Amino acid sequence: MPDRHERGLSGEALARNYLEQRGLETLLRGYRCRLGELDLVCRDQGVLVVVEVRARSHTGWVGAAASIDGRKQTRIIRTTRHLLMTHPSWAIRPIRFDVVALTHLAQEIRIEWIRNAFSAQ
Repeated sequence: MPDRHERGLSGEALARNYLEQRGLETLLRGYRCRLGELDLVCRDQGVLVVVEVRARSHTGWVGAAASIDGRKQTRIIRTTRHLLMTHPSWAIRPIRFDVVALTHLAQEIRIEWIRNAFSAQ
């Protein structure tokens, strides 16, 4: 049984492939700084897309998408600001925050892509 980190990398790879098949270009994977981590940073035409990948092994009380509370959103936004300081040419693009929710159901994985899941406002 793979550990949590390996499962996370596997889920991120699955989400990346899913998004790339739908026309997004992956710019960065696993961006880390002292403020947090961004799972994927992509480009969707002229828009910079920050993607949080969430996986759940069942459909319990809180789904993968709903698990991104205000505190997690704040952390993602702060980390994105740091990213933009290190890549200033990206700061001129509009930014969108998406979530890719992976739910493991018996023998299949359901993928839900939520565009504009939250905003930095």
